[in-house]
Amino acid sequence: MQLTRRQWIQLGAAGLAIPLVPRTSFAQGKTPIRLHSNENPYAPSLSAREAMRTAFDESNLYPAENYRTLETLIAEREGLTPEHVVLGAGSSEVLRMTAMAYGLSGGELLTAYPTYEGLETYAKTINTHVHRVPLTSDKLMDLPHMDRRTTQGIKLVFVCNPNNPTGTICDKNELASFCDEVSRRCVVLVDEAYFELVTDPNYASVVPLVAEGHNIIVSRTFSKVYGLAGLRIGYALTRPDIAARLRNYRTANGINIIGLRAALAAYQDDAFVQESRTRIAESRVDITGKLRAWGHSCADSHTNFVFFHLGRSIRPFQQAMAQRDIFVGRPFPPYLDWCRLSIGTPDEMAMFADVFQQVMSEPLSY
Repeated sequence: MQLTRRQWIQLGAAGLAIPLVPRTSFAQGKTPIRLHSNENPYAPSLSAREAMRTAFDESNLYPAENYRTLETLIAEREGLTPEHVVLGAGSSEVLRMTAMAYGLSGGELLTAYPTYEGLETYAKTINTHVHRVPLTSDKLMDLPHMDRRTTQGIKLVFVCNPNNPTGTICDKNELASFCDEVSRRCVVLVDEAYFELVTDPNYASVVPLVAEGHNIIVSRTFSKVYGLAGLRIGYALTRPDIAARLRNYRTANGINIIGLRAALAAYQDDAFVQESRTRIAESRVDITGKLRAWGHSCADSHTNFVFFHLGRSIRPFQQAMAQRDIFVGRPFPPYLDWCRLSIGTPDEMAMFADVFQQVMSEPLSY
């Protein structure tokens, strides 16, 4: 179907279904299939791309004034004030700001393991000690154990929900109780990078606890369902006094005008979000079913990736797949015979399935 740019945008404004554009449509030449970085396999929405094009004419201007516009938009949706919102260059910068704010001057951090490494990585650069609590046998956060480990020296507790690399979620009531209790002793950072992808009724954001004034920080990103990973836009939702503390560690005006304009448009494009969520979920269910049929157990994922038991060392498997132009996830100790597989387009997942069976039928060196 050939449409003009204006016609595409008019369709979106009318709330009609718009075909998503696979990211490979924009690649030049041969491009490996990227199933290793949990990106949206579809290009940014048409409204976001139009906003980026328009923003080219503003590239001579500093972007600071546009921060408030995006902060206000996010705050209104979440039932908060703009003072509750802290923007960053991706949620990675939010984690870096938090690590600096609570890890300096001898503060200790507590995290599940394995989980997203960003916070721990930043903490180590400032010589902050990080305590690790292993996941349960079902690859779930062991919140009771984390509660017990939150001693006086702990200044920050990190919960990734859904968790990366497993894709599992915390029971909403158990997490709310945990946050209510532990936030009386220290700050709790809940990473909700995959929040928009979850449909399970047993899942809930902890933003309502932020609104109630608890010592809680929620981090989110435009890198996943919104398809803006390359523009690096994230944000934190937290109490205004905590937000002010985090801003002290933010890189000055770290988000550029093109990213800000794209985020403003993407955040309001509900049709794109819903279509992305639906397509990703369909592919995730399909590949999970195939993997289980082939004898590979899978964690119960609610994200745009699947964590499955490979049954052999991940590193040589990863290399064998890369030789065939398919990138899969890196090792996540201690699960060194498990693989994190990002969800791609149906064509990409079909290619993965074919190559996967070929590679698994061959002996791999260890």
